[in-house]
Amino acid sequence: MQKNPLSLTSTAAERIKFLLSQQPDARALRIGVKTKGCSGLSYAIDYANAPQALDIVVTDQEVTVYIDAKASMYIFGTEMDYVTENMKSGFVFRNPNEKGRCGCGESFHV
Repeated sequence: MQKNPLSLTSTAAERIKFLLSQQPDARALRIGVKTKGCSGLSYAIDYANAPQALDIVVTDQEVTVYIDAKASMYIFGTEMDYVTENMKSGFVFRNPNEKGRCGCGESFHV
């Protein structure tokens, strides 16, 4: 059995289902990385209605996520969670490939 490059917690899956229910043209979230911040890379999340040519399609807990092929080597093995704290809420990526993060937590490097 092949391991998905990305896994979702139940909290993340429920949040994605909710977000997609609010976007009638979107069928999935598309996850990638972009150059940003003091550590070099930042996660990027967008709505998508179809995968792009080389995207990796991941289905976990009845949720579909497209992963930009260029990002797959940076996020392979990552767990995506949704966390609600006192003053903020959002998706959190637990990435075993990260070697460090910037002080504000916005960017990472591998």
